[in-house]
Amino acid sequence: MKAVVYKGPKKVEVEEVENPKLSKPTDAIIRITSSAICGSDLHMYDGETTMESGRIFGHEPMGVVEEVGDAVQLVKPGDRVVMPFNIACGFCLNCIQGLTNACLTMGTQAPGAAYGYVDMGPYEGGQAEYVLVPYADWACLKLPGEPGDEFEDDFVLLADIFPTSYYSTELAHVSIGKAVAVFGAGPVGLLAAYSAVLKGAAEVYIIDDSEERLKRAESIGAISINTDDGDPAQQIIEIRQKNKNLTESLRPGEEMTLGVDCAIDAVGYQAYDRENPNQEKRNQVLIDSANVLNAGGHLGIIGVYPKENPAADNEDEKQGNVMFPLGMLWEKGITIGMGQTPVKQLHVFLRNLIFDGKAKPSFIVSDRISIEDAPQIYSQFDQRDTVVKPVIKFGMAAK
Repeated sequence: MKAVVYKGPKKVEVEEVENPKLSKPTDAIIRITSSAICGSDLHMYDGETTMESGRIFGHEPMGVVEEVGDAVQLVKPGDRVVMPFNIACGFCLNCIQGLTNACLTMGTQAPGAAYGYVDMGPYEGGQAEYVLVPYADWACLKLPGEPGDEFEDDFVLLADIFPTSYYSTELAHVSIGKAVAVFGAGPVGLLAAYSAVLKGAAEVYIIDDSEERLKRAESIGAISINTDDGDPAQQIIEIRQKNKNLTESLRPGEEMTLGVDCAIDAVGYQAYDRENPNQEKRNQVLIDSANVLNAGGHLGIIGVYPKENPAADNEDEKQGNVMFPLGMLWEKGITIGMGQTPVKQLHVFLRNLIFDGKAKPSFIVSDRISIEDAPQIYSQFDQRDTVVKPVIKFGMAAK
């Protein structure tokens, strides 16, 4: 089969590799119809992780069941399914608490496992014609319709990006009427803003330096903040100061609430230094979030911060130690939530929002490609501008 294989920093190739085979009676083989490329794939692509050459990329697979092991009971060949990026058993102590992002049996180095991802077990990725799915009864979310239909691009986003984005709003305690700042207008940031709108937030600000991505944010009612125009925290406060209805509603002292109630870091450790845009500043978004949050606010960190970064400039950051504006966060009494998403907690409900017409997350999909185009699209996606969310298409879904 054809697969997207990591060959080292800034290089992926499409290679012929062996088809996966069932290894346990609880396994299934899925014939892929759509497989999305994730912004977190770029961390590995950029050489900023310890990912080894020769691995198949891709943790956002969707397709049709091709073959199942003897113990699989809930899905059968021909079923249309999408899998969470989490690989989990479903029965360990963490899994039965709903923490399937931290499964205790499937990882090899630490709790948690995933398809085609660094330090998340030996499992090959889904940017390929077929993928092996462990514990298929747990993993496979059954979908209505047919490959290539009007839901194809929406459903593939259930593997990671839509649940992850919605989860970021849970981490940040987003709820009706609140003011929210989302840092990063990549796929997760855009859908975090979208999720905040779905949850009834009064104001949703989204911060980036890409006009293309900010336009997509504006299409869902978010207020765009371009970092090229200055300090994003100050820009947001100035906009809120000009809201006459808001300012006329404030009593003495309440002008100190003109920041936001909730902030979401959808960028992670590859944030750019605003003073030197050609350089990375690992804690830039953490500093900006601390500046813009009101006292008692909530910060959701969904952007990736790995425990090792061989491309970092100093020894601390190589070990995953990033300077944190702890003093300001402590003084303001900020609650912080972070970590990978336990996708299964949200899977069914977000699927139902899609087919009931309440959510259309595929507005972020910018490029639909064949697998042969993967090396070129990785290079373009790495510019973090006009390529917002690329999806590799196979078979009927490619038509």
